[in-house]
Amino acid sequence: MPESTETNIEAPPTERKSSSVLSKAVLALVLIVAGLATVIAMQPSEFRVERSTTMAASASTIFAEVNDFHHWEAWSPWLELDPNAKNWFEGPPSGKGAAFHWDGNDDVGAGSMTIIESSPNDLVRIQLDFTRPFEDSSTTELSIVPAGDESKVTWSMYGKNNFISKAFCLVMDMDKMIGDKYEEGLASLKSIVESKAQPKDSAEANKESE
Repeated sequence: MPESTETNIEAPPTERKSSSVLSKAVLALVLIVAGLATVIAMQPSEFRVERSTTMAASASTIFAEVNDFHHWEAWSPWLELDPNAKNWFEGPPSGKGAAFHWDGNDDVGAGSMTIIESSPNDLVRIQLDFTRPFEDSSTTELSIVPAGDESKVTWSMYGKNNFISKAFCLVMDMDKMIGDKYEEGLASLKSIVESKAQPKDSAEANKESE
């Protein structure tokens, strides 16, 4: 019987080279993704953004504006980004339990704000929940501290950074992005409360001069 012979068929050099290049490309991609994931994971696990300003108005005048979501349309820097957004209220008109929901364009997304603590003339603490463009939760506060004839108002946001939030922080300056809006909102609020306080101040001044 004729002896059987085995024939080794090797891939052409071009195919071997292409396979090697592809393997190296995949390995490089895996290393890049792993490295990026490591960098993202090393970002701060918590965040805080805070801005303050002084207003020539009483704490009670300011508290009335921030404790009622119905008043926010006049000074909130986000509501003006989408005039056609769908907005609705739930719960009591103001104070603890009052809630405001919105569903708008890509600039404002969708979510809700719920007052979880309301200390008259002192503090309004709010639970902020986003459902779009991604799910996230944080806490915001508006605190009021009397300072003579004026009041110092501080608007802050704080919470924990999830993986998406950490990745977002790599490409965006969150403190500046949110902080700039807080400054706009505080400036608008200042204008409103000072205009409301002015007539009262003038009346008191006239009364004292009599």
